[in-house]
Amino acid sequence: MRVLITGWFSFLDGEATAGDVGAAAAVAAALDAAGTAHDTAWSPVFRPRGPALVDADPDAYDALVFVCGPVHGHQVRALHERFARCLRIAVGVSVVDPRDPAVRGFHRVLPRDAPGAPARPDLAAAAPPAPGVPVVGVTAAPDQPEYARRSAHETVHARLAAWLAAKDCARVPLDTRLDGDDWFHCATPGQYDALVRRVDAVVTTRLHGLVLALRNGVPAIAVDPVAGGAKVTAQAAVWGWPVVTLERPGDPLPEAELDGLWRRWLGPGAADPLPGGAPAPAHPPLVRDLLDALGRDVPPGPLPGDAAARGAVPGPRLRAVRDAPRPSPGGP
Repeated sequence: MRVLITGWFSFLDGEATAGDVGAAAAVAAALDAAGTAHDTAWSPVFRPRGPALVDADPDAYDALVFVCGPVHGHQVRALHERFARCLRIAVGVSVVDPRDPAVRGFHRVLPRDAPGAPARPDLAAAAPPAPGVPVVGVTAAPDQPEYARRSAHETVHARLAAWLAAKDCARVPLDTRLDGDDWFHCATPGQYDALVRRVDAVVTTRLHGLVLALRNGVPAIAVDPVAGGAKVTAQAAVWGWPVVTLERPGDPLPEAELDGLWRRWLGPGAADPLPGGAPAPAHPPLVRDLLDALGRDVPPGPLPGDAAARGAVPGPRLRAVRDAPRPSPGGP
């Protein structure tokens, strides 16, 4: 017997979710253990390398298995027409209307939930465990028209996105903008700090993406979106931290340099403790200058909010336990 595994991830106009794809992996693993030959059909939008559902030969399969998601709609009904000669089974699905032709077209329906039936565990929970991957926060700078012709924001962000999409990592958007009414944003700097401390690295084109990563002891892969370097480059120099720059707005992104930084902090044998930058000063120069300008004496000891006042020590480290407190940036 040969089985074709399908789901909403198979349809050209469907979608692939972590749960649906995980459920398909659970079914594939079970068929492997049973010695049953099988293929999984993918949407060419999600996985261009295939194999694609549109290319699957119905005569090459004895059975079709539809995995996860709701059983309804013209896409599912079309499977019954195209694979009419195959045994058709739906497993781990949600049945909304048992009378729906999309449901009735299956020879067997093994639901996770259906009217009048007890719920059963979703198949995604049984997906084979995958190797751990790094969690990478991504902080992008907004358009900055003040840099006029030196701005390479659009090009840098497009190429950086393509480079990052090819990396095996979990990507998390980190927006430094604060908003007390929108759950998608942090409301306070402390909330943003807490979020940054839970990622393994930050990829950023924003000055504060760099600074707040290093403040929390998290390595930053920083790209200056202004040709020739601007405030991101200047701030990286203050911290003694590497930064990727372009000489001209149209220059290609130096992916070899980015790959080197990735290996340095996220690859096998990643640097720990991280090299670079001086520890945050007990009296930040700008605060000291402000107090001088106001005719105020700088008080002895650390100023409120300084790294030293928080009990931090130099030397950022990539920690295996993300909830462990992280030191402030610094190093030899």
